[in-house]
Amino acid sequence: MFGDAALVATKDLRVEMRSRVSLNQVAPFALLMLLVFAFALDPDRGVLTRVTPGLFWVAVLFCALLAIERSFATESADGSGEALRMAGLDPGGIFLGKAAAVAVVLLALELVLGAGVAILYDATSRADASGWLLILATCLSATAGIASAGTLYGVLAAGLRVRETLLPLLLLPVLTPVLIGSTRAFEAALSGASGDGWPWFALLTVFALIYTAAGMTAFGPLLEES
Repeated sequence: MFGDAALVATKDLRVEMRSRVSLNQVAPFALLMLLVFAFALDPDRGVLTRVTPGLFWVAVLFCALLAIERSFATESADGSGEALRMAGLDPGGIFLGKAAAVAVVLLALELVLGAGVAILYDATSRADASGWLLILATCLSATAGIASAGTLYGVLAAGLRVRETLLPLLLLPVLTPVLIGSTRAFEAALSGASGDGWPWFALLTVFALIYTAAGMTAFGPLLEES
């Protein structure tokens, strides 16, 4: 299963590197979102600083939607999805591979967004060493949860003509706990109260584990129906 996961993840990342969609389209879109937020709230710099964690993770969620749609759009082109079903790969491995590829793309976009937040909002200067550790742990667990849930709902919507509009309707309500937990953890990290953020990190970890287990179980039947 893990060998199949590595194969699928390598394939998806290779396609992404060759197309450079995330680099040329999604990353500029994410930075443009931060810039729009900065212009909208710049007259009150204090408000902008306070809402930085929420703005960051809202931008991440919109980038995640684009990355997940991109991941399954490549499978529907030229019969790639049918070839993937007939390849004899473990369905759990396919799920893990696609989720891992989405997670890698999201982590790269989060680095870009983090740099944008540091430059535009000047919010990261308040974090101490323990705060940075919480920020890193939150990014990893939240990204794992987003990628797992996104891959599961992505294959659910993949076979429908309206998948571009249906996926956000299905996924965004499900990812509300991730948005709340990651925002609260970032707020604690940036305010110097890291101890208050670790329970939110635990919530994000539980969310990621639940959707990883659900995806490994349900991905096979959903892939056959897509």
